[in-house]
Amino acid sequence: MHPMFDRLVALLDARSASYRVLMHDAEGQSARVAEIRGTEPGQGAKAMLCSLKGQAGPYALVILPGDQKLDMKKVGAALGGKKAELVKAETAMELTGCRIGAIPPFVFDERIELIVDPALTTGYAEIAFNAGRLDASMVLDTQDYLAIAAPRLLDISQA
Repeated sequence: MHPMFDRLVALLDARSASYRVLMHDAEGQSARVAEIRGTEPGQGAKAMLCSLKGQAGPYALVILPGDQKLDMKKVGAALGGKKAELVKAETAMELTGCRIGAIPPFVFDERIELIVDPALTTGYAEIAFNAGRLDASMVLDTQDYLAIAAPRLLDISQA
């Protein structure tokens, strides 16, 4: 039983999105999972749940290409503060229902803002991500992703 996986399938099917599901060994590392999926690391949507440093919220699920590193100052500015930090594993589980590494690039909680680095959505026709579990990936049409997820596009990668 994987509620997030089932929810994603239902959402994507309801919107007639073009996607495929890949089952594989449990893997949370961007480079390794890209190899398993047969996709480029830059197509991987790396999802990290952040909040302002030392504060409980506001929260942002930030999505960037799997081969990029997150700039915590840019994320902090986007959240209206100075610097952001990753939330603790328990907080991520509580807010997303997923373990870190399995969080998909979609938000189902109004307390979380979805911010996507445009480098992810301009470079490839499809994006790939862990679908709420470490042993299942989805490869989704980039334009379908943008239409369904409706993220805020913002440069959040390290220069």
